[in-house]
Amino acid sequence: MRFLILKLMFVVAMLTAPLGAMAQDEKPGLFINLTTDDTWAAAKAIMFAHEKSLKTGHKTAIWMNVRAVYLADKKRPSHIHGLLAESGTSIQGMLTAFMADGGVVIMCQACSQAAGLTEADYIDGVQMGSFPVIESWLFDPNVKTLSW
Repeated sequence: MRFLILKLMFVVAMLTAPLGAMAQDEKPGLFINLTTDDTWAAAKAIMFAHEKSLKTGHKTAIWMNVRAVYLADKKRPSHIHGLLAESGTSIQGMLTAFMADGGVVIMCQACSQAAGLTEADYIDGVQMGSFPVIESWLFDPNVKTLSW
């Protein structure tokens, strides 16, 4: 009887092992809430999203809201201060590279409207964020949130 129970436990373990392995293979996603138009802070957030999250296999989105909506405005210059200034890129360039590698940039609709900006004012590739778009990231149990 003991041998039969051990054999049954072994069979159950073998059948359920692939399910556990699949769950462990999927990395959690990251949803970055970016609220500032300070280019130094924003550059750090975008670099983290791109280099540390997206490029290591995590699905990653940056939600630009409050004053951050100004950073994706095509008409606004976006130089970078601090250590990242040496790269010679702009905030728009960083966002474009992030999206080219599969990152998602979502603009807050209400904040855009308050800032007098429309989707046509933004760099190519950004999404206007309706609540269902935000909700799909924010309330996903496999996504962590980080604010800047």
